[in-house]
Amino acid sequence: MAAQFGRRLRRGATSTAVAAAVVAALSASQAPGAPLAQATPPGGTDMPTAAEPEQGAATGNDGYHTDLPPLTTPNAPTVSVGLPVGSAESGIPASVLGAYKQAQSTIAGTDPACRLPWQLLAAIGKVESGQARGGKVDASGTTLTPILGPALDGNGFALIQDTDDGAYDSDAVHDRAVGPMQFIPSTWATWGQDANGDGRKDPNNVYDAALAAGRYLCAGSRDLSTGSDIDRAVLSYNHSSAYLSTVRSWFEYYNDGAHPVPDGTGVLPTTPGPATTPATRPVSASPSPSTPPSHPSSPSPTPSTDGKPGSASPSPSPTTPPSGNPAGTLPAKPPTTTTPPPPSQALKLSGIKDAGTGTLTAVAGQEFAGSVTVRAVDGQGNGFAKAPVTFTISGDTDAHFAGGATTAEAVTAADGTVGAPALVAGETTGDFRIHAVAGTTTRFSLDVTATVTARRADTVTRTTSTELTAAPDGDFAGVQVKATLDGAVASGVAATATILTSGGEAVQDGQGPHFTGEGDSVVSTLTGLTTDTDGLLSLPQIHAGGTAGTYKLRITTEGGAVLDIELTVEAAPAA
Repeated sequence: MAAQFGRRLRRGATSTAVAAAVVAALSASQAPGAPLAQATPPGGTDMPTAAEPEQGAATGNDGYHTDLPPLTTPNAPTVSVGLPVGSAESGIPASVLGAYKQAQSTIAGTDPACRLPWQLLAAIGKVESGQARGGKVDASGTTLTPILGPALDGNGFALIQDTDDGAYDSDAVHDRAVGPMQFIPSTWATWGQDANGDGRKDPNNVYDAALAAGRYLCAGSRDLSTGSDIDRAVLSYNHSSAYLSTVRSWFEYYNDGAHPVPDGTGVLPTTPGPATTPATRPVSASPSPSTPPSHPSSPSPTPSTDGKPGSASPSPSPTTPPSGNPAGTLPAKPPTTTTPPPPSQALKLSGIKDAGTGTLTAVAGQEFAGSVTVRAVDGQGNGFAKAPVTFTISGDTDAHFAGGATTAEAVTAADGTVGAPALVAGETTGDFRIHAVAGTTTRFSLDVTATVTARRADTVTRTTSTELTAAPDGDFAGVQVKATLDGAVASGVAATATILTSGGEAVQDGQGPHFTGEGDSVVSTLTGLTTDTDGLLSLPQIHAGGTAGTYKLRITTEGGAVLDIELTVEAAPAA
């Protein structure tokens, strides 16, 4: 419920004393829930800059219940009446608890990286509406009477002019938070859900509201298994340190245990909260409170263009609601036509595909022009957002991602696509693989092949123009050449030097000019030569041999460059 509206907002029934009590309750708790990211100052709504949430609070920062859970845990020893201390407070109306758990399950299938705990929904539901006023809902999960917050008219709360013509909150002048999770109309228009399958997105329905709240809390890339992201999510609901502490205390409490109780029998809050009657201001623009308003279609639950959640609100229930379940008995399950179906395969990560990676080829030591791009999909082939993907380089290679790592992690975008970091070829030539794995519990993989080719040169030239002449059994002057590729220095290029006859035939070892090989052997071909960082190659000493004549020194490089240099062995002088 926490947006900032350029002014300091006043909270009903929230004081420094209450906040201090919250801190005390948290200190006494042994709950194992996610830790608070940092200490939050009691009272007030001025938060440190580092904790500022997205703009646009779900509830418009209206009033909320400030009751705190018992300091004893739900599983404490029994007392004289035979009930565990605090057991009444740890009871959650069956339909409401079912809605929270269903929302957790649905989001686990569509947004596994969020890791939404149902206990967080229960904590917010407790603070916002006392678990739908103790579970006063009908068989389909809709509240028996609307739960409306105070008019957001700037008098003690934010000023939000009407955005729905009173369709949800029966107030055509100002907006009010609506339903068990207290969405304001503009937020509901963006985040509203149909979780019970009745074809309507109804903020007064606990199933619809719980799923909408879950998706709102998971906005962006939040991971609600971490304390810092829980704090950010709760503050985006209501930007108040006291509100955060109160929700946190219930979250820790429910982490220690909770159990279902019959609908309508939940413990009611003792502190003021949302109004218990429909709007009392004149309604001039839209459906009268006695007529169920039509529900405007809602956009898909995605953040606004600036990447920040919007605001929302529910529609009032009919004046004559369906009868609820008798007190003291568990509620009947919703009719088959409205029972929320389990998440379909279309809402689950079902595979990973190549997303136009193309051919990956690079010269040794160079960066690949393209990168590995994959797309996570659901059961219907649609893009699956926020799926974690791990890229790993494998095979006989020294290739790596930019920065030197051979493993990289990323998360898919809204269309399900994600690319690996830039890929850099090593000096080892040949093929290698990039192994992409998507998902956490169920994993899907894809292999992409990349190729490293040898360094190349398209031109090789001598660095001097001196003629190479030697007397029989003498030595030629040193030979140095330079290799280039497209006019640029070609370093690390493999080369071969071979001595041929003037007709281009191989010279028999010992029959003409030659190099000295291993063990002082006579060889006419040298392999394994490589240009240096400046593209230069200096050949070993060339011996003339005892046979006079004209010969060729042929130098070839990887990439096809060829250079022939003439060698002349002069005839021996006449006796």
